[in-house]
Amino acid sequence: MIQSKLCTDSIGNALRAALSSRMIRLEDTSAIFYDLSFLEARIRHLLSCFPPRTLHGLAVKANPLARVMELIRDISPAVGVEAASIGEVSMAMRAGYEPNRVVFDSPVKTLSDLTFALEQGININIDNLTELERVHHLLLTGIPYRQSTTEEGNLISKSTIGSIGLRINPQIGVGTILESSVAGVYSKFGVPFNHYRTELEHAFLSYPWLTGMHLHVGSQGCAMEMLLDGIGVLYDFMLDMNRKRDALGFPQISVFDIGGGLPVSYLSGQTAPSMEEYSRKIAIRAPQLITDPNIRLITEFGRWTYTNSGWTVSRVEYVKADPSVNTIMLHVGADLFLRECLNPHDWQHEYTVFDHLGMPKQGIDKNPYNLAGPLCFSGDIIAKNVALPKVEEGDYLVIHDTGGYTFSMWSRYNSRQTPRIIGYREDRFVVLKERETLDDLHNFWT
Repeated sequence: MIQSKLCTDSIGNALRAALSSRMIRLEDTSAIFYDLSFLEARIRHLLSCFPPRTLHGLAVKANPLARVMELIRDISPAVGVEAASIGEVSMAMRAGYEPNRVVFDSPVKTLSDLTFALEQGININIDNLTELERVHHLLLTGIPYRQSTTEEGNLISKSTIGSIGLRINPQIGVGTILESSVAGVYSKFGVPFNHYRTELEHAFLSYPWLTGMHLHVGSQGCAMEMLLDGIGVLYDFMLDMNRKRDALGFPQISVFDIGGGLPVSYLSGQTAPSMEEYSRKIAIRAPQLITDPNIRLITEFGRWTYTNSGWTVSRVEYVKADPSVNTIMLHVGADLFLRECLNPHDWQHEYTVFDHLGMPKQGIDKNPYNLAGPLCFSGDIIAKNVALPKVEEGDYLVIHDTGGYTFSMWSRYNSRQTPRIIGYREDRFVVLKERETLDDLHNFWT
């Protein structure tokens, strides 16, 4: 069975090795680590749970590190990326992903974004009916087939386009975390299924090139049953549309993008749903998605892929003692953990304290601790009233399960330097991204 979380012992071993090898230097007041072996095992397990023809578009927004994108690219041709902006599309292509392994999902694509994606043969999920008409116009003008020249001056013809799908909101409700639920009666994403069923049917029966459907219910706060309900709504609609398209002589809807969203475990007492069970239940509710060799399934698992493979360490700069609570002053806060600081009820982590040599500290202090970041606003507190061993200046606090939706949401407030990011396999380390210098910081604002 796949390991769901990194254990404290393995993190401690990596921390001590990093300290002894000076991968954590004096200036590295904080650092982010990725267990690359764990990450690869996670991805290979995902591949094993779905048919080989599936494209797994790992969400760039969860972890946009270029070096990580490059490292996982060669695991399998079935590993791709889901891009939520033209910037993420560009990053994917620079990282060596072929256009057919890129899925472009932005809800605010410009005409130039769409033109570029069509010309390159990137898979597009159209977000709304107005965007659908834009794509129709671009296809009528022949833009994706427009001739261009190579560096040698020879004419080449772009004669193929990627799959074109339409994002549909199945309107099956919201989960326990409103900010990460996108399939309620209202959502800023996609075309509402119940409100626009007639228009959706007209689209699929008017455009032969519209051969894909896309949905995303949400993540973390959305139970597996909600994800399956959303898939079921669109699956039934796809079967209905394919019967009618067949009568018109249209090609079948052959691309079905289920999005991501399967929850992960942030706390040891939590049991995350298994990917094997999710795939098995998809096969029951929507069997052709798994069994039909003519349907290309697409997934977009970002949090599930990355989160549990990473952890963050901060040196304890100060400890402030008050009568009933202690405050640990850290070098990470809302700059790295925005959701945790603004919504601590729904976003929680586990924490481990190590001494300056990387040895785990034992026991529980009589007073709990608040974990405070370095930013100049009172809400910059990652967690409150945390039971920890006695914490002292120079100790290291490890925040578990930070591999996704942390550094990708970095805040520039107070102009803090971004930390060193390190990957490792056992005790072999590689710098994935170097700590930002003061010159780098100045150039950002210049």
